[in-house]
Amino acid sequence: MKWIEVEFQGRRLRVPAVKSQGKLWVHWQGETFAFDVGGGSRRAGSDKGKSHPGVIAAPMPGKITRVGVKNGDRVSKGQALVVMEAMKMEYTLEADREGQVTEVNVQTGMQVGLGEVLVRVGEA
Repeated sequence: MKWIEVEFQGRRLRVPAVKSQGKLWVHWQGETFAFDVGGGSRRAGSDKGKSHPGVIAAPMPGKITRVGVKNGDRVSKGQALVVMEAMKMEYTLEADREGQVTEVNVQTGMQVGLGEVLVRVGEA
């Protein structure tokens, strides 16, 4: 991991950054941003799974460090499902609705890519 300097609201800040898969990944104030070579940016994973309730997708490339559910488990909205590590930070991915786990596609130790579907939660 490298550190880059950015200027925000008149302040110079050092933020962690990683270059991977043709993008520059920057983590700042609890959010991760991906910058394509040549310009443009977006929040990592912002277009992955958002239009599909119950789809829990990887917000960035990383390593799965904990899977807290299995197929058939009932979960509540906000319940931790998967923990992953990326850019030397830990991210807890939570259920976006109450329901039943219908699919678990990961296990501890797996490497995952941006947007990869990790868990699906069906309607209650």
